[in-house]
Amino acid sequence: MATFIHDGSSIDYTPGSAVTAGAVVIQGELVGVAKVDIPANTLGALAVDGIFDFPKATGSAISVGALCYWDATNQRATTTASGNKLIGKCVKAAADTDTTVRVRMSQ
Repeated sequence: MATFIHDGSSIDYTPGSAVTAGAVVIQGELVGVAKVDIPANTLGALAVDGIFDFPKATGSAISVGALCYWDATNQRATTTASGNKLIGKCVKAAADTDTTVRVRMSQ
């Protein structure tokens, strides 16, 4: 039997060093976004569900429904799965010239 804890849109997180609002945090295969600043060694929360605008490289378009991954090396969303972590699906088409892509997080 399972016991309900909460809706799961965020998870507890205590960083070893300060995390700024909007930072993408990877824990294994789990990707979260800090909605507010979290001081070092202080309990905070990471969003693991919701719709966020993630930075992306110019020169690459992303269509609605495309799987998006977090490229931790370059700190941006991409459609390249290899070496990157799944963050969700694109919910608003991003043109080549756009610097962000809107993603519905789902992991």
